[in-house]
Amino acid sequence: MNQRSGLEKLGYTPQGELYKSILGEFRWFMGDYLAFKSIIYYGGKIQELRQRKYKEVEFYNLYRTIETSIILNPYHEDSYYFAQAAFVWDIGRVKEVNALLKYVMKYRTWDYRIPFFLGFNYSYFMKDYEEAAKYFRKAAEISGSPLFTKLASRYFYEGGETELGIVFLKYMYENARKQAVKESYKLRLEALKKLKMLEDAVSEYKKRFNSLPEKLDQLVKKGFIDKIPHDPYGGKFYIDEKGKIRTTSKLTNKKGGKNEGS
Repeated sequence: MNQRSGLEKLGYTPQGELYKSILGEFRWFMGDYLAFKSIIYYGGKIQELRQRKYKEVEFYNLYRTIETSIILNPYHEDSYYFAQAAFVWDIGRVKEVNALLKYVMKYRTWDYRIPFFLGFNYSYFMKDYEEAAKYFRKAAEISGSPLFTKLASRYFYEGGETELGIVFLKYMYENARKQAVKESYKLRLEALKKLKMLEDAVSEYKKRFNSLPEKLDQLVKKGFIDKIPHDPYGGKFYIDEKGKIRTTSKLTNKKGGKNEGS
């Protein structure tokens, strides 16, 4: 692919829904063909991409081609993989790719990778932690993976939905089959409960004094809590400049040189 001349041009592709009604049962074949055509074209532009000459790539036509491919055949996984790789990282069209992923997710209901990609895009690129948590939770429910469960609980917390994270983790804990996984959930659940307790105390402090405490010690001195709880991950809880409860451990377990997860 690195040696290809890149002479192929994509040109215009008809809108997916229109094409779909015209092609009928042939739409599956055409969807696969357009996905293949897009990937071949992109491969022929490797040199330009490496040199960051993005203007020499027909990104608009490329997007329309892969969009039509997905509408014609949403079950073809190469299409959404390619969209995630080419448009999110190279040109930052995250919203457009998310729209394609949501369309595919309605059909590939068993595929945990689609909500995982959505969760990643919302958290990493868009900083929308509430949406990220929603899709990581979906990935966790489909796959049963402890990693996605931890990511979901993490971003519920980041998005100000700690209580929802607790409810979700409790459900996953109760339904986990492996004891090691249950213990991992139990640790995260304990941490979130302590975070929630501190968040509630800060909220009450703000209501009474119309300001945020500078340090958590003030919550103890004013009688909102008996003591600052211990972080089960080994860190120390603190309050940041925006009033968000944080911990130096970042909810990760690094004992023995191993990182248990974000």
